[in-house]
Amino acid sequence: MQGIELSRRFYGDVVAPWLSRVAPDLQHSAALIGYGSELLGFDDETSKDHNWGPRVHVYLSEGDFAAHARRLLADFDTVVPETFLGEPAGWRGRPHPAASGADAMGAITHGLEFHTYEGRLEAHTGLRSLESLTTLDWLGLPEQSLLAFTAGAVFRDDGGRLETLRAALAYFPRDVWLYKIACQWCRIAEEQAFVGRAGQAGDDLGSRVIAARLSRDVMAMGFLLERRYAPYPKWFGSGFSRLAIAPLLTPHLEAALGATSWQPRGEALAAAYLVVAQWQKSRDIAPFDPVIGPYFERPFVTINADDAVAAAMGAIVDPALAALPVVGAIDQISDLTPLLVDPQKTRAVVRQLYDD
Repeated sequence: MQGIELSRRFYGDVVAPWLSRVAPDLQHSAALIGYGSELLGFDDETSKDHNWGPRVHVYLSEGDFAAHARRLLADFDTVVPETFLGEPAGWRGRPHPAASGADAMGAITHGLEFHTYEGRLEAHTGLRSLESLTTLDWLGLPEQSLLAFTAGAVFRDDGGRLETLRAALAYFPRDVWLYKIACQWCRIAEEQAFVGRAGQAGDDLGSRVIAARLSRDVMAMGFLLERRYAPYPKWFGSGFSRLAIAPLLTPHLEAALGATSWQPRGEALAAAYLVVAQWQKSRDIAPFDPVIGPYFERPFVTINADDAVAAAMGAIVDPALAALPVVGAIDQISDLTPLLVDPQKTRAVVRQLYDD
């Protein structure tokens, strides 16, 4: 059994009946969102060696959290079974500490945690409310953080508060999405000729490194075109394999990464760019007419990516966003983990970059 179903049944069979006895009138939401391979359905036997097991997050208003969370957590500790469906309630391993803070409370002995809605939202976005969410806020939200908040499963949602928050962050607004597409094409435009140039100069290792970077950029474009948030690196390829465009792109990307010289490497990447462009055009997403050919007078096969950038930027309605330099959102700017996991820093970096 995968973790998300284990947790669903843990809530239904253990947590929910217990809450109905000890706090029958308590309005709450119950879910499993945030971190964990099981939230994306990627957990396997290896996943069970840490932070895996029957676990549930209960979400409360700030007032109810202050009034009830500590008491309920202590009470649950006295009734939680030692095992549930053959899994230890205390988890097989837990290197990460139990939830603790002004907006979160958990115990090392089991997987039940209490959170406020505001605290969980802030942990993912740096914001305690979505009422004033701006374009720059969106550009400062890493896709892996947005996926962590919107993936997983909700088991109960009194008043619909949690699902309302998740729906608001389900995907980027149209103009932000188009801007990210433009910036992704710009990344390709900036390096696509280097695969051939590095190889031509005798640097085959450098050519292969650039090809790998561009393969990742193509895969990221696949997520964008299908309006799906990309997971962090461990599950990036697994998530990509589930996209509808993946079967069309994978043979070209594998050919590029497996090529032993720069010419077939560049040709395979160009074929992948063409697949992406044709997909984009067929779905009327800032369409342009793709052209594969040499890079000016040099014998490097490329695509007219500058036209793709212009098409996407030209489709943006918001004049302020259309006037931004074609640089990108935070995870197009940096892949540094300590930055991307800190929502206050990601928003600050984007504001400093674009406000100046």
